[in-house]
Amino acid sequence: MSAPDKNQSNEHVRETVRTGYAAIATGQRSCCCSSQRSGHADPTRLAKAIGYDAESLANLPDGANMGLSCGNPVAIAALLEGQTVLDLGSGGGFDVFQAGEKVKASGRVIGVDMTPEMLAKARKNIGHYRQRTGLDNVEFRLGEIEYLPVPDSSVDVVLSNCVINLSPDKPQVWREVFRALKPGGKISVSDLALLKPLPDDVREMAAALVGCVAGAVLVDETRAMLEKTGFTSIVLTPRPDYVRNMQDWNDPLYKQVAETLPKGEEIADYVVSLSIEARK
Repeated sequence: MSAPDKNQSNEHVRETVRTGYAAIATGQRSCCCSSQRSGHADPTRLAKAIGYDAESLANLPDGANMGLSCGNPVAIAALLEGQTVLDLGSGGGFDVFQAGEKVKASGRVIGVDMTPEMLAKARKNIGHYRQRTGLDNVEFRLGEIEYLPVPDSSVDVVLSNCVINLSPDKPQVWREVFRALKPGGKISVSDLALLKPLPDDVREMAAALVGCVAGAVLVDETRAMLEKTGFTSIVLTPRPDYVRNMQDWNDPLYKQVAETLPKGEEIADYVVSLSIEARK
């Protein structure tokens, strides 16, 4: 593919994702795992299943949890008081608000999202967060994760939850993350990854793309990208429970993908939630 064609394709992917997540933010869709509102969508149930505790979920501003997670990067990161944290694809502020409580008044959490509708939703929730916690340590910035709106070597921890797989230029995302981190800083990411390549007809499904499946890459590809970027202490931990839960709950997207797979195969044979940890 020529450079102009590649750029056009990448921009098409970004616009597909932007449009899909704008619909989620405005309530036209229930979550990233469905092309329409679904009675099966239960953000709280999903969050508990992937490791978020009931107390943290109960304290969140209304609408911050939209069922877009595939893991719990906040828990994996073991955040410390005073740290500066950057959350890629922050959505309604789900992980940002939880991280803010952990880094306390001397810390800072910056959420970045490319969807203005999501940004408006998250910023609207800041008042509730301040009132409940007494903290004024979170902010949300408009930007693409391939071009992060933060200075070089300015953050201690980078979080992301089921977002990097949506990017059409993942190597650029990892380069930007590396640039933003302070020396010794770390990443704590939950993402979807592949155990083996998806069939072509699944990858081409627009619903699967916005649902975080079609953009996922192989686990080994993720490791190779991190190593090439310069990350060290890389730990990749596959977590199959997320995909199995989505299958068991008859999620519309996962049902649609399952029906497209070759006979006798299931989504868990291909897709896994992956915890990604590494240091600069």
